[in-house]
Amino acid sequence: MNYYFTLALTLLGYMTFWFIVSIIKKRNDVADIAWGLGFVLLAWLSFFISGFSFKALIVNGLVTVWGLRLAWHIYYRNKNKPEDSRYMEWRKTWKNFYLRSFLQVFLLQGIFLYSISLPIMFINSSIVNVFGILEFIGLLVWGLGFCFESMADRQLKEFISNPANKGKLMDKGLWKYSRHPNYFGEVTQWWGIFIIALSIPNSFFTILGPITITMLILFVTGIPLLEKKYAGRLNWEEYKKKTSIFIPLPPRSR
Repeated sequence: MNYYFTLALTLLGYMTFWFIVSIIKKRNDVADIAWGLGFVLLAWLSFFISGFSFKALIVNGLVTVWGLRLAWHIYYRNKNKPEDSRYMEWRKTWKNFYLRSFLQVFLLQGIFLYSISLPIMFINSSIVNVFGILEFIGLLVWGLGFCFESMADRQLKEFISNPANKGKLMDKGLWKYSRHPNYFGEVTQWWGIFIIALSIPNSFFTILGPITITMLILFVTGIPLLEKKYAGRLNWEEYKKKTSIFIPLPPRSR
C-alpha cells in the first residue's frame, strides 16, 4: 500500500477513535489533546514503515518531545474544568452536532495535522544520513521555538495559578514582547523541521507543512479567536497598543 495513503488511513482511524472518546466524555476539547499526540503517532509510524536514518531519528525525537509536552500541558490545563468554551458554544448552536463535530473538528483537524506533518513523513521516507549546515540551522530554529512555547506556557500557568492575579492580564516575561509568544514558538518549530527537510532533494513541496500551521495560527483557529475573546477589555486594549501581536519585539512607547 502506498506510504502516504497508509499514513492517511491510520490518521483517519486515530481521529475517529478520539471522536468516539469525545462522545463518551461529552467534551470535544479532547481534540486538543489528540493534536500533539497525532504528530507523534505519524512520526513513528512513518519511521517504522520506512528505512532507518539518523536524521529521521533526531527529527522524530524533536516531534515526540514537542507533542508529549503539549498534550500533557493541555490535559493538565483542562483537568477538572468544564469543556473549553469554544466547543461548549458549538455544542449549543450546531445542528446535527455529532456529524458536524466529526467532520469539522476531528476530520478537519486530521487533514491539517497530515499537511503539517509532510516534512516529517518526507524525512522518514528518505534514507539520507548526511548532517550538514541546514540540519544545524533547523535544529537551532526548532530549539528557539520550543523554548518560546514551553516557557510562555509555563509563565502563563504560573500567573493564572496565583490568586492575586485574578482579573489581571499577563504582560510579563515573554508576554511582554508578544501577545502570543506560545504560538510564535509553535510556528517557529515547524519552520525548523522544514529547514531540516530542505537538506533532502525534492523536499520543497513540504513547505506546505509550516505554511499550514502558520496560516492556522495567524488567521484561523489560534490568534483570531483569542484576540476576539479579549476584545473590549480596557487592560487588553492598552496591552495591544504596546505589544506585538506575534513576533516578539520590544514594547512600543506610548
